[in-house]
Amino acid sequence: MSCFSQRLRRTAPMRGNSRNELVPSKPPRMNGWSWPPQAFQIVGWLAYSYLAIVSFGIYIPLLPLPWNHVAYTLMGITFIVHFVTHIAAVTIDPADASVRAKQSYSSPLPFFDRTKQPHVIQDLHCYLCDVKVGPKVKHCGVCNKCVEDFDHHCKWLNTCVGGRNYWFFFLALSSATIGTFLLIVVVLFIFIQHYLDPHSLRTAPQFNSVLGNTTWLVFLPLAPIKTSSAGLLISAFITIMLSITCLLLLSHLLGFHLYLFYKGISTYDYIKMQRQKEARNRDSEAVSPRHPKTHNKTPQSQMGSIDCEPALSQSPSSCKFDNKGPLSSQLSESICTELDNFKKSAEKENSFHYGTENSTDNTAREMSDVKSWKPVDDEEAQSSSVKSVDSVPGVQDPLGSSIMTPDET
Repeated sequence: MSCFSQRLRRTAPMRGNSRNELVPSKPPRMNGWSWPPQAFQIVGWLAYSYLAIVSFGIYIPLLPLPWNHVAYTLMGITFIVHFVTHIAAVTIDPADASVRAKQSYSSPLPFFDRTKQPHVIQDLHCYLCDVKVGPKVKHCGVCNKCVEDFDHHCKWLNTCVGGRNYWFFFLALSSATIGTFLLIVVVLFIFIQHYLDPHSLRTAPQFNSVLGNTTWLVFLPLAPIKTSSAGLLISAFITIMLSITCLLLLSHLLGFHLYLFYKGISTYDYIKMQRQKEARNRDSEAVSPRHPKTHNKTPQSQMGSIDCEPALSQSPSSCKFDNKGPLSSQLSESICTELDNFKKSAEKENSFHYGTENSTDNTAREMSDVKSWKPVDDEEAQSSSVKSVDSVPGVQDPLGSSIMTPDET
């Protein structure tokens, strides 16, 4: 079977030769009601519906007077404000005025060829929407249109948040945070009072016809339905956990937008600044050495350096070794022994010369002596001539690591 080694067939583009035309274009989205809906959008509406039902149908009617009226008023205001602002944020088209004037949401946008233009928006002109835009406009890839004062694309609203619907989004976020917090307080109060003083929760007139304290009524006063204490407590536990989760998400998002409002920037500006900061950090890490400590360390495993310096005042066997290991010590002893033997043989044969010199070297040496000639004293000349006659040429180290010269006699 060689079917796995075969390449998949690809359909050639119907028109054009640009590689960007392989990706089919799509029409822009008008608002959050455009199809298809996002999963987060559906989850958000389901959570809102569940919390509204359990709040006004189960727990607020159980509160004693006058706390039930206070809860109806506060939570009613927050839930209504959130509903209105949520609908407005989803319905308003945040696109730029030039894009909204074209009214071409039903037809797909033209293809963008990056071989001709490096960016979608260049010189305040969008090559996808084919319109002139403002300086704070960004083309959203999800909605496929230019958004005025772009902040971010919200998956919970299924639309972009821009200058035209930002404050509706902010009010919806604030009202949802306050309403969720109030609901947690109400449910916790009922949960605790159910064990401490259950009679304080049974003040509604419908409880007069109910026998026993283990039977509770929900959806008061319009459609009372009997339930048990276990069912009431289980629903209270589920409501508290869901409300706490929503409160954490909403409060985090609300705090973030309050921070952006204090800084005077948008979410897109914040993300762009973070990306630039990360890019600078990566560049600095690439330039700086990865392991700076390794450059400061000196090699410890190298052999000791051999330093043989001839001196007139020293003994014939004057060899200095920096021994830093057992191997170097053995080599130093053998080298010094060979040097001593070599000096003894040299003393016996004074007429013997080590090495050979080329004629070219002699000529170059004579020319350098002529150029550097200067008058000297007789004593200096004699001493220099004596030293030149008695000097011995250098000898190559048997190890090949240094040049050694025997001491003068």
